[in-house]
Amino acid sequence: MKSFTIASVAALFIAQAAAVPTGNLLKRAAITDLDILQFALTLEHLENTFYKKGIEMMPESDFIAAGYSDFFYSNLKYVVEDEESHVVALTAGIKAAGGSPVAACTYDFPFVDVKSFVTLASVLEGVGVSAYLGAAGSITDKDYLTIAASILVTEAIHTSLLRFNIGEIAPANPYGSPLGLNEVFTLAGSFIVSCPASNGALPVSAFPTLTPAQGIPTMVGIPFDFTFTGAAPATPFITYVNGLSVISEPATVKGTTYTAQVPQGISGQSYAILTSSNVTGTLTDSVVVAGPAIVEVTPSAPTFDLSIL
Repeated sequence: MKSFTIASVAALFIAQAAAVPTGNLLKRAAITDLDILQFALTLEHLENTFYKKGIEMMPESDFIAAGYSDFFYSNLKYVVEDEESHVVALTAGIKAAGGSPVAACTYDFPFVDVKSFVTLASVLEGVGVSAYLGAAGSITDKDYLTIAASILVTEAIHTSLLRFNIGEIAPANPYGSPLGLNEVFTLAGSFIVSCPASNGALPVSAFPTLTPAQGIPTMVGIPFDFTFTGAAPATPFITYVNGLSVISEPATVKGTTYTAQVPQGISGQSYAILTSSNVTGTLTDSVVVAGPAIVEVTPSAPTFDLSIL
């Protein structure tokens, strides 16, 4: 049986990134609360279909044979129920707001066995958490914000469940990692083959591909290579988004290879983005050249002070 790791799943995101669809998914306009709800529903349709495809393809006996417990499989069925509930709730909310909810698209999920399915689920859930967290600041209606926050909590629980069961540190960072809509679409949209013509356009577009060029997980302080085949920015940086930190490291360029050190303070599922400048504070789309690429960074040993009460 083929074994999949975070590294191989990250590569699957990259391998499909060039095929991100455009057409009726995309528009450029001011983002409204209804746009965010529609984008959230787009992501929930993806997750709902992903989990149901996995459950349909692989019975509980396959999970047991792959080394997972029956208790994990039971938890996984609750995750499937959660994702369906999110689709139903967002659909109802969009209708109540006078919108026409987007329908599920056609997807290509490249898992081949239980291990690749569970590992891909872990990464997808992490991206989902980052999507809700990143969109929170743009939601103006408090009721919608409460709904989004409630879903975010559940997605974070899913992430911890899955990370623990693939052998990664579940609480790898004390904070979630917010991503912008375009960064999220660059990652999640790589699994969308096509969408119904009836779906309204969304205010998102994909960035060019940034590819990890070495194995992961990696560690802080280690030079890490990426490849990018587009025009090199005059002052290239690899900017990491992880937790509440946005840290840029200068990149050296040799051909299509960009090398930058993994900065201190980065841990767990992280997002590496090629930027045209050193980012301090908020990352804006105007400086994004390519990415994000998903990089799993092994957390340092935990430290705490028993005198802080």
